[in-house]
Amino acid sequence: MERIRELSSKKAAVIFTKSSCFMCHSIKALFYELGASPAVHELDQDDVSGREMEWALRSMGCNPSVPAVFVGGHFVGSAKDVISLHLDGSLKQMLINAKAIWF
Repeated sequence: MERIRELSSKKAAVIFTKSSCFMCHSIKALFYELGASPAVHELDQDDVSGREMEWALRSMGCNPSVPAVFVGGHFVGSAKDVISLHLDGSLKQMLINAKAIWF
């Protein structure tokens, strides 16, 4: 859990993903489309702590565990949550407030 907190607070936008997850790819593409350059942590490529981080994300309520999105150091949610925020226009404002994008 501590590693998740540490990594999620290092950049304005952070996404925990798996390389084989199509929703992870979609969420990353959305962030890039909005002009953000998130830190992306591929859990399936981290042999040392990837599985532990996946379990920590599940314990935070992320089900499925990826994608798990943090903006401004705060847990935003999974793909469903991010898409909902994008559709109502608040995701972009969150990214602006966290200084992940500038306008």
